[in-house]
Amino acid sequence: MTKRVLITGASGVLGSAVYDAFRAGPHTVLGLAHSRATGNLVQADLTRVDDTSRIFEEFKPDWVIHCAAERRPDVAEKDPEGVAKLNVDVPRHLSILAKDLRFTLVYISTDYVFDGSSPPYHPWSEPNPLQLYGKSKRDGELAVLSVDSAVIVLRVPVLYGPAPKNSDSAVNILLDVVEDQSGKKYTMDHYATRYPTNVLDIASFLVRLSDLDKPLPRIIHYSASEALTKYEMCLTFAKILGLPHQHIVPDDSPPSGATPRPRDCRLSTKETEELGVVGGLGCCKFEEWWIGYLNAIQ
Repeated sequence: MTKRVLITGASGVLGSAVYDAFRAGPHTVLGLAHSRATGNLVQADLTRVDDTSRIFEEFKPDWVIHCAAERRPDVAEKDPEGVAKLNVDVPRHLSILAKDLRFTLVYISTDYVFDGSSPPYHPWSEPNPLQLYGKSKRDGELAVLSVDSAVIVLRVPVLYGPAPKNSDSAVNILLDVVEDQSGKKYTMDHYATRYPTNVLDIASFLVRLSDLDKPLPRIIHYSASEALTKYEMCLTFAKILGLPHQHIVPDDSPPSGATPRPRDCRLSTKETEELGVVGGLGCCKFEEWWIGYLNAIQ
C-alpha cells in the first residue's frame, strides 16, 4: 500500500538506508537532514519547533521514521544540554505531532538503554542505562510513549553498512584501524559483546513492517544474532583484507575512566519474529556482507 513517509536524519548511515528503501517502493518519501542536506534531502533543524511543525503539516506523512539523534556516547557526555534537546525534546515534539496529524512515529532507540548485566533483554525489560547517551535515549523513549499516539520504539544495537565516511559508524571505523599499517599500536575492546547489525536489513524490515495490516506493539527489538567484540570484528576485517593485525592489542578488562559501556546488551528478537512480518528479520551474516561490499567498492 502506498504511503507518505518522512525520514529524519536521512543523510546518516541508518537514515539514508531507510530513505533509499522506501524510495525503492511506491511510496512518496521526504528526507530531512541537518548538516548534510544534499540531493533531494530537505535541510531542517528539528530543534526549531515551529519550522518542524510546518514541514510535517505540509507533507502530511502516514509514517515517520525518526533516525536523527546524537548517537556518540563520548560526545553526549560533553554536551548534556545539546543531547537532551536532540534525543529527548525533539522526539517528544514529534510524538505530539503524531497525535495531532495522525501518523505512525517510529523512534529509533538503542540497546544501550540496558546495563548489560542480565541479557537477553525483552521489550518489557526494565531499562537501566549506564551513561548519558543511554539515559537520553531512555528518556526519549519515555517521552514518546507518554503521548497517546501511534508510536513504535525500535531498539537496535551497534550498526554498520554503506557510509559516506568510516567514522560515521562505530563498526566501519574499525576498517581504518586494520588498514593502518604505519606501526601505530591500537588497544581494542575485547570486553563488551556487541551484535553488529546492518542498516540495509533494518531499512528493509521497516518497509515490510509498515505493510503489516494489524496493530503493532509499542516497543520492538531488531538485532542480528552474531556476537562479536570490537577486537573480533577487527580480526574479521584483517582476514577479509589479508592484512596483519599484530598492531591491534585486545583488552578484555572492564572500561575504566572512559564513558561507561555495558558488557552484553543482547536484544531478544523472539517477539519481533512472532509479529508475522513477511521475510522475518532478514539479517545478513557479518563476514559475508563485508566480503561482498569490500569487493564491490575496491
